[in-house]
Amino acid sequence: MDTRPIGVFDSGLGGLTAVRQLRRVLPGEDIIYFGDTGRVPYGSRGRQTILQYTRQDIRFLLSQNVKFLMAACGTVSSTYPTAEATRLPVPYTGVVGAAARKAAEATRNRRIGVIGTAATIRSGSYAALLRELVPDAVITARACPLFVPLVENGRVHRGDVVIETVVGEYLAPLKAAGVDTLILGCTHYPLLEKVIGAYMGPEVTLIDSGAEAANLASTQFDPGEGPGETRYFVSDDPGAFDQLAELFLQERISTGAGLVDISSY
Repeated sequence: MDTRPIGVFDSGLGGLTAVRQLRRVLPGEDIIYFGDTGRVPYGSRGRQTILQYTRQDIRFLLSQNVKFLMAACGTVSSTYPTAEATRLPVPYTGVVGAAARKAAEATRNRRIGVIGTAATIRSGSYAALLRELVPDAVITARACPLFVPLVENGRVHRGDVVIETVVGEYLAPLKAAGVDTLILGCTHYPLLEKVIGAYMGPEVTLIDSGAEAANLASTQFDPGEGPGETRYFVSDDPGAFDQLAELFLQERISTGAGLVDISSY
């Protein structure tokens, strides 16, 4: 049995929603999480900058002797080349493929919505894959750049006029398009599930991209039987991470995050 940890990375804290699901489906696996909190967000960056950051994140996790890599970040998953991923020394998965396949299974009227960062939507990665899976699908995609900073500032609850106003502004075109399935294409967005769900209505199925990637990862190797420990690393302000991590994980973390000079990788 391979007892090495699973490596998970994201531009900030959103990838913790994928870690939460990994811990549910693979409770015996050790996990190392890296959040690039010093350079968040990735979604507003140019492609070459995103690739530079991604490669540094991957090199750090490989230095930790991980057996599997998960990019729990819609921006990275939409940008990192498949050909480069296949050359990595360990298996790699992003969030796009798993979420798109789940949406293709879930849709009834073939009207599918996608929300994500500007870079994710600009890449067209979800739309391209969805059209392969559901050739006659009508795809409505929308960038939601304010969601990440609002989530990381705790503005996630129903009744909060700020987030409800922004959700209404961003999602009005998707509601008007009559989508019956909506991909939450950034791992921050599941924290807004109740607000988004209330706006879109109960007939719309929400697809959690990070959770679907975690479910896929759980099928890639025999599950471990260890204590299932998780270690956290960030590129800036571990104290702030420790405070906010509880919001994403829905539990307290037992050990504080370590600080990494990611620019050295």
